[in-house]
Amino acid sequence: MDGRGHRPRTKRQAEKWKRELERFRTVQRQIKKEAPDILSSGNFQRTKEYIQHGSMTVNDHVLSVARCSLAISAGLHISCSRRELIRGALLHDYFLYDWHVPDKENPHTLHGFYHPGTALRNALREYKLTDREKDIIKKHMWPLTVVPPRCREAWIVTTADKWCSLMETLHMRRGHGAILQKLRKY
Repeated sequence: MDGRGHRPRTKRQAEKWKRELERFRTVQRQIKKEAPDILSSGNFQRTKEYIQHGSMTVNDHVLSVARCSLAISAGLHISCSRRELIRGALLHDYFLYDWHVPDKENPHTLHGFYHPGTALRNALREYKLTDREKDIIKKHMWPLTVVPPRCREAWIVTTADKWCSLMETLHMRRGHGAILQKLRKY
């Protein structure tokens, strides 16, 4: 046991951990390569200020959805545009407000129905989007959006978003949002 009461990793566990870390780093490099403009945007950085599900920030959530989308595409051998998949995943919740807190203009009671349109309008103000990227953002809340996605990339992101949201809501995946909430109280 180490000083924290944990058993040291076995060699096999350490090797598995290293493989997982390398896989994570590879995916992170791919996301950075395909979307440097989005990742460095001031508005995208603002997504770190808003809680999405549980203690996850919107920023943590969209990055998780991008990673999960890539895993689904690779794991199921679905041929698609990885660039558009990544960019659409990063912008699918680009609504730029705290939907948990009603404001003077909008009580956000129907956030699930309306935020895809808001995210798309915000993304179009900043980025030149392809039709697939627009479809991903606009339809990621299907079946709430009624019209289903038209392309593989949108179906993949829709699926990844549902999975990540479930894990975050059930607190099976935690983010740094709790720290932000504590800081806001002071």
